[in-house]
Amino acid sequence: MDSKEPKNSEWVRFYKSFQYAWNGIVSTFKSERNFQIHVSISIIMFITGMVLRFSIIEWMIVLFLIGGMMALELINTAIEHVVDMITSEMHPLAKAAKDAAAGAVLVYAILSFIIGIILITNHLFAS
Repeated sequence: MDSKEPKNSEWVRFYKSFQYAWNGIVSTFKSERNFQIHVSISIIMFITGMVLRFSIIEWMIVLFLIGGMMALELINTAIEHVVDMITSEMHPLAKAAKDAAAGAVLVYAILSFIIGIILITNHLFAS
């Protein structure tokens, strides 16, 4: 370590990495309609879980699904931005990359929806 560099520079960089990540989340929320939809559905699911009194295991499942959905949507947005930055032309590989990333989000959204329905109906129609 250089003697001119402050000793806390590692902590400052560590803190800034969280700041950059938060900025990415906020920026994506402001600019991406699908991310806004996922956040809204997550809030509805959170309220539903409170009303139905989900168990600890059910909460773990719901939180894992919400976190995975948000993470995939952020990755999808990043891929779209990088592809758009690299080429403004319609290129088959650029389209394939964007479609594959969107497809990953769709697969996880369908899985999350099905699991959410199972959790809710289990509470509503349990004997």
